[in-house]
Amino acid sequence: MDAGKRRKLPTSGELAVWRAHHEAVEIARSRIESRMRKDSGLSDGDYRVLVTLSEAEGKAMRSSRLAAQLEWERSRLSGQLGRMEKRGLLRREPSPEDARGSLVILTDEGARAFRGSTLPHLAAIKEIFIDAFTPEQLANLEDAAAALRTHLGMPAR
Repeated sequence: MDAGKRRKLPTSGELAVWRAHHEAVEIARSRIESRMRKDSGLSDGDYRVLVTLSEAEGKAMRSSRLAAQLEWERSRLSGQLGRMEKRGLLRREPSPEDARGSLVILTDEGARAFRGSTLPHLAAIKEIFIDAFTPEQLANLEDAAAALRTHLGMPAR
């Protein structure tokens, strides 16, 4: 491999940073998700849909917009919504703007489930993730996340 191609690949040190970060984040995410499921019966997918709908105007959103906001394939969203609809967390109706699309609406039961899961979820985030860092390290993580979002063409938070 010539020198130009090698520079396009990570160094062993860069790869070690990626791997350590990736593994630690996946373990933290898995533990937080496991706690949420135990504490509230919600999966990570349930929670992401519920939080997005709870923040939407009128607690409703077109399914295509919801998929885009979550960055999920429509098939993944469809399966998730079907499971949540069976549990009464949301309902789907034909979109008043376009009959080809559907409107996803947060139900009262879904709003209750979301509210009931919020404090335990936040406590798990604090215990599993936040408490691992000093305030300076958290600020550095915030800067790193902002840099990555910019690099990926994502909007700033």
